[in-house]
Amino acid sequence: MVSIKDVSKMCGVSVATVSKALNDHSDIAEATKANIRKVAKELGYFPNSSARALKTNRTFNIGVLFVDEAQSGLTHEYFANVLDSFKVEAEAYGYDITFISKHTGHKNMSYYEHSKYRGVDGVVIACIDFSDPGVLELINGELPVVTIDHVFDNRTAILSDNANGMKSLITYLYEMGHRKIAYIHGADSSVTRNRVGSFYKTLGELGIEVPDEYVKEGIYHDPDTTAKLTRELLQMEDRPTCIIVPDDFSSIGGMNEINEQGLRIPEDISIAGYDGILLSQVLSPKLTTLQQDTKALGRIAAEKLIALIENPKASIIERVVIEGKVLQGKSVSKLN
Repeated sequence: MVSIKDVSKMCGVSVATVSKALNDHSDIAEATKANIRKVAKELGYFPNSSARALKTNRTFNIGVLFVDEAQSGLTHEYFANVLDSFKVEAEAYGYDITFISKHTGHKNMSYYEHSKYRGVDGVVIACIDFSDPGVLELINGELPVVTIDHVFDNRTAILSDNANGMKSLITYLYEMGHRKIAYIHGADSSVTRNRVGSFYKTLGELGIEVPDEYVKEGIYHDPDTTAKLTRELLQMEDRPTCIIVPDDFSSIGGMNEINEQGLRIPEDISIAGYDGILLSQVLSPKLTTLQQDTKALGRIAAEKLIALIENPKASIIERVVIEGKVLQGKSVSKLN
């Protein structure tokens, strides 16, 4: 195996100079850097991550904790898009990604224990159940942590603007003439509470009273539950003219149920989603939804976490809110 000493010998410079050149230090001339990199490449030299960890006290490895209630993993398109953006940004800074779990081979360990076992420099958390004791152990530990879509007093959080997102969606439905708007929301979480609160608040400001039976608790990323609850809404004597579902993926269940009841979208009843994933724009009819900015969520989460890792003395707790936008689609009718 080629070592850094082999590169220094071939270039006629010290090991320290080779190390500085490969790490792009400013006190090494550009011509010297170029020559050292050329020789290193020709010899097939690659820096050893373990050696770098010993020298810098960092592994340049970031943990990702993602667990959703439907156990959908990276088939969850919204979170997959957020985490892909996170990964791209982290790699641009020279960091690798490790997924954190409670199971490693035949060993069971907590999220915190797995993070320490893998030697990650920090962890990003994007999951539904932030009350999980294993998550709280990480939150209260010494590792740098950034959360996505949940706020802890002692941690930086990157948040989609769920309150204004729901307000924008409701306002659009109102402008389309809808006054009987039902909402199938996801299970209890800070995201759900913000969306439900904004749903009631916005309709209240528009002078619309919402019947209790118009609001139903469902499950995120679960078309079957959404189908069942859509059926209940359709069977009401005074049924809604528009149904908002928990998310775009769940809308498949709602739309299928509407079709099975012999109703047309949007002529007989309208439906709206949330997230703005690619699927929403290839459904027929194209789904009206609130598109969240997944690229910005992932990118900024990576930027903030790496800043905490690399400059901990200058760290401050931040709340970064990312706005979304309404995609009008074709699933909401214009009422007179």
